[in-house]
Amino acid sequence: MDRLLTKTLAEIYLRQGHLQKAYDIFKALSERNPSDGELQNRLKELEEQLALSSHEPPYPDPSLEQKIHRLEGWLNHIRNRRTR
Repeated sequence: MDRLLTKTLAEIYLRQGHLQKAYDIFKALSERNPSDGELQNRLKELEEQLALSSHEPPYPDPSLEQKIHRLEGWLNHIRNRRTR
């Protein structure tokens, strides 16, 4: 599995917004090659981004009732568009 860990895979995860996955790969790669300055810089950047994102309040998961209400609203909107 370690052979699959590459900078390219980490960059893909990064572009998709999976900061922790990207960080984990860069961390593993940097442990194998501690003299790679590019890896060290990426790790530092990601550590900062992860620290910032951990301080942001998470969006609360809507309750079941809120989800049902939202879906009923969409359904009513669809029904109203069909009758026009």
